[in-house]
Amino acid sequence: MSNIHNFEVNKTIKLDSSIEEQLALKRYVSRMIPRENTLFKLRTHNPLEIDSPNRVAARKAMINPKDLYSLEAIVGNNDMFPIHYLEKGLIAAKSVCRIIINDHNGRLLGFGTGFMVSPTLLITNNHVLPNLEISVNSIAQFNYEQDLNFIERKTEKFKLRPDTFFMTDVELDFTLIAIEEISLSSVNINDFGYLPLIKQTGKALLGEYVSIIQHPNGWYKSIVLRENEIIDMFDHFIHYTADTNEGSSGSVVCNDSWEVVALHHAGIKDPQNPGNYIANEGIRISSILQYIEQNKYLLNDKQQKLIENLGKDIDVQLNQTTDGITNTNNEEDIVAEDFSLDRYIDLNGHDINFLGENHKIPLPKIRADLEKDIAETVSGEKILNYTHFSIMISKSRRLAFYTVVDIDGKQLKEEKRSKWRYDPRIDRKYQCGNELYKNNKVDRGHLVRRRDPVWGEDSFNANEDTFHYTNCAPQHEKFNQSTNLWLGLEDYLLNIFEGTHKAVVFTGPVFRENDIKFRDVKIPEEYWKVAVVMKSDTELSATAYIVSQKEYLNDLEIAIPGEFKTFQIKISIIEALTGLDFNNLRNYDPLERFESTTYGTLIKNFNDIIF
Repeated sequence: MSNIHNFEVNKTIKLDSSIEEQLALKRYVSRMIPRENTLFKLRTHNPLEIDSPNRVAARKAMINPKDLYSLEAIVGNNDMFPIHYLEKGLIAAKSVCRIIINDHNGRLLGFGTGFMVSPTLLITNNHVLPNLEISVNSIAQFNYEQDLNFIERKTEKFKLRPDTFFMTDVELDFTLIAIEEISLSSVNINDFGYLPLIKQTGKALLGEYVSIIQHPNGWYKSIVLRENEIIDMFDHFIHYTADTNEGSSGSVVCNDSWEVVALHHAGIKDPQNPGNYIANEGIRISSILQYIEQNKYLLNDKQQKLIENLGKDIDVQLNQTTDGITNTNNEEDIVAEDFSLDRYIDLNGHDINFLGENHKIPLPKIRADLEKDIAETVSGEKILNYTHFSIMISKSRRLAFYTVVDIDGKQLKEEKRSKWRYDPRIDRKYQCGNELYKNNKVDRGHLVRRRDPVWGEDSFNANEDTFHYTNCAPQHEKFNQSTNLWLGLEDYLLNIFEGTHKAVVFTGPVFRENDIKFRDVKIPEEYWKVAVVMKSDTELSATAYIVSQKEYLNDLEIAIPGEFKTFQIKISIIEALTGLDFNNLRNYDPLERFESTTYGTLIKNFNDIIF
């Protein structure tokens, strides 16, 4: 008996995509609202549904610096491309094939499309090749196309080898399968090349155009060239306008750099006129790669070898002013070597006189019953001091009780990202490492933003210090990568008052007993922030904020729709939630002047903040 790993769930032969179309329509309708005299109309995207500046920056960073045309197409809507754009498209098209679907008697059941993603593996839809029986009797046919004279080219047929490799999933509607090395007429499969897959997200933006190479109705190879606008994005799917047809299932969806964005799988029929398609849906290739990565442990050694280089990394350097933008959770992250203990000797951390001797900002006091939960250093200290910031760690939660950072807006500098490392001053068992953050939707979020302490002559060391796991907090990737008000608060506060360039910012999680436990770590539902700036030469302003990621924590392996809302609340409420005492800062909090039983004030934009 051959050693086959088979992920199949549904053995029923599905030769149409009716189920996929129904699910695609359901997703489409979920983003629509009723309008007078029309059944549906796409709603206007709100700021949480459009591409963030950081996602746009990531997309630009993926483009070859020499490819000015692709960059201009994104930022300037320029449809002019160099002639080699078509040449590159022809190369990409070589790896696309027609799939001839046969039953065990060799009877033709239908057609689909597929494309090579490695020298030995082909990808298509689950509803094209749903199980071993269909796959072993089906054929991949390359070069099924016409030349310049409308003459059919010489085609090459290759047998599929599910006994070597077969992985399929109904929900993501993909099948990854091995292919015979030599065709029935002795041509090597390597002659047709393959399309490398990129695991990072951000390969396409809303409003960007994609191209689809396909075999519509099982006919000659065709292409829909840049007539397909991406109109919506979901966690695992994208919607785009396109001309596709039956037999296009399994087609490759490419961006202007001919990188694989998605696997086409379903059309979305107009509810008013089922004969017409109003959009199409593809499965995001990053989601497929994530599924493969999460399930590769079920494969044998030979099969794992076949997918070893399936999803490549590209070096994305972002020039950004916020942190946690790139999701590195699926990478084989190498933990940097610990610094020696000597490196920390002269670090003083937060300076209580940072805003002036007349405006001392001491460290918070912690409630007496929580003191026994503080993780002490090897020398018995309860505070971890770094360059321009300090941290107190909870032993039971393995996360920070709080962080405090001194920000000098006039001296901020840019430094390159570093790698995460442990702090040797406290036991590793009190630090959540990469075992929590790897291969899921949990990002390593900086509590002290990476840029905040990066100023002055010690900017390099400050940047390195922010990459300690002691400064790391588990945040759902949607929270960590979003451009909500939370990430811009410090910048806004530094600039709101004329002449103000310094701030002291406290940040931390809210620990609750009923927090969801994931990988043996309780994930905080809420994060808080207290920001202190000089309102004038003589007057302080202290404001407090809280944001929740609760809606995203129902399943940390899969992103769930939700919304992040930032509230301005009283400092005294944060004190009650955390067991911290911020000394006299509540005296400078404008909300403390109001008698209110409400939790806080919803901040929809910075103008809603009360000073």
